[in-house]
Amino acid sequence: MTITKTLLSGIAALAIAGCSASYSGPVETTAAAIEPVQLVTPPTRDPSELQVLFWDNDARQERFSEMENWFAGHEVPKARSPRALPAGQALSAELQAEIRSLMLDSNSTGVIVLKNGEVRFEDYGPEFKDQQRWTSFSVAKSFTSTLLGAAIADGFIGSLDDPITQYVPELAGSSYDGVTVKQLATMTSGVDWNESYTDPTSDVAQMNRFVVEYGADAIVAQMKELGRAAEPGTKWNYSTGETNLIGMVVENAIGLPLAEYAQTKIVEPAGFEGGLFWMTDPRGGNIGGCCLSLRLRDYARMGLFALNGGSEGIVPPGWFADAGAPQVDFGNGGFGYGYQWWTYPGGNYGAQGIFGQSITIVPEEQLVLAVVSNWPTATSGEYRTKWAGIAAKIAAID
Repeated sequence: MTITKTLLSGIAALAIAGCSASYSGPVETTAAAIEPVQLVTPPTRDPSELQVLFWDNDARQERFSEMENWFAGHEVPKARSPRALPAGQALSAELQAEIRSLMLDSNSTGVIVLKNGEVRFEDYGPEFKDQQRWTSFSVAKSFTSTLLGAAIADGFIGSLDDPITQYVPELAGSSYDGVTVKQLATMTSGVDWNESYTDPTSDVAQMNRFVVEYGADAIVAQMKELGRAAEPGTKWNYSTGETNLIGMVVENAIGLPLAEYAQTKIVEPAGFEGGLFWMTDPRGGNIGGCCLSLRLRDYARMGLFALNGGSEGIVPPGWFADAGAPQVDFGNGGFGYGYQWWTYPGGNYGAQGIFGQSITIVPEEQLVLAVVSNWPTATSGEYRTKWAGIAAKIAAID
């Protein structure tokens, strides 16, 4: 299979640039008569316009719902049989008012609540509609984790204990020697990385420089320069660059871009009604750590997919139970990190992205809460805490 190479200047400034990889060839997909994934190429823009981390509020508000007009990517068609989301009993007027108040305060453009698979609440901001899609940022990490599980189930990746250099041999001789796929998935590689979104000298901010200098080899070139902060498996450190490496591991193992694999492993079995758009990196593969766009209801369907353990055979048995469990325990009552999912007290877990994207899953109550936003800052512990409070209140009702 030939993958179109798309050198996307400036993409690394998103903390999401891609990595060097050589695809081993096509794999057979089980689904027949599925519409093909298409490459979308937007108008050529000045690289200075593509610095997403530094867009102002108005630019974010306008562009987060139309990222395919700004960046190249793969367009995955909707599922042939979208999953129905029937209406359930509406939340109380008081709780609805509290949610809408927090939406206004946090500039959240869409919120949906599912309980037992039924829609208990759904609302949108004035500039966002239910048929539109919204960018995910690091919520995409949990999609990439799911595709990692699928690649293991399909036999393309032998085990989480495999060394990552088995799948990305270009990293041999670097700090990633001796690091396993599991350590990459739990962000415990021990390799030093600075994820600051406001520091122009951070590793995240420096990705653009590597794209300019190395093109398709940008991320491998950057990751090879990183030093070691701790022995593998002994220290947790958040790193979007490492989720991009997970994407490389999966793509190199299966011979397909993540988006094409996601079509048969997530979009079809989860029943997405609006498909998805997933940005490409300089190789023409997809960005493992970021930047897929989908409808709010499909964020919720992804939550249901995980809540139900996926479809039979898509991921190994118990995958989501392990992925959503604290493989790394932060030591404060259940907060931790699984396989690219954040873990919360009470056996709950979720996906999080900067500027306020999230999928929160409460298995015991069969609850999924999905939120898309344009926060004034990339991160906010205050807003995360308030939305966690909303989830707890919803979980407590019938």
